[in-house]
Amino acid sequence: MNSDQLLNIAVEATENKKAEDIISLKMKGISDMTDYFVVCHGNNEKQVQAIARSVKDAASEAEIEVKRMEGFNDARWILINLSNVVVHVFHKDERDYYNIEKLYRDAPLESYRQVVY
Repeated sequence: MNSDQLLNIAVEATENKKAEDIISLKMKGISDMTDYFVVCHGNNEKQVQAIARSVKDAASEAEIEVKRMEGFNDARWILINLSNVVVHVFHKDERDYYNIEKLYRDAPLESYRQVVY
């Protein structure tokens, strides 16, 4: 599976749990550790954990190894390493504080609009 396909799986998994302000940062040429960052947030700890669990489950279903998942218990900033894609699931307050988008402002950014039914 290529990194673009993996990116789509990760973004869809975050959308399924109503993550907010989902973006991806193309890290190719900027970082040697991954091709993409996915950044999103939830509004409370339970939602942050549900989003992270959704990403982990979607990866498992696609037979993709989750290299590491950190921060699940505290649910303030959960990092899910899928090798070519790293997913950052923030609590809203933490996302505002760390502002990864600004830190990696040289990376091409793509937003994902969520459809409300």
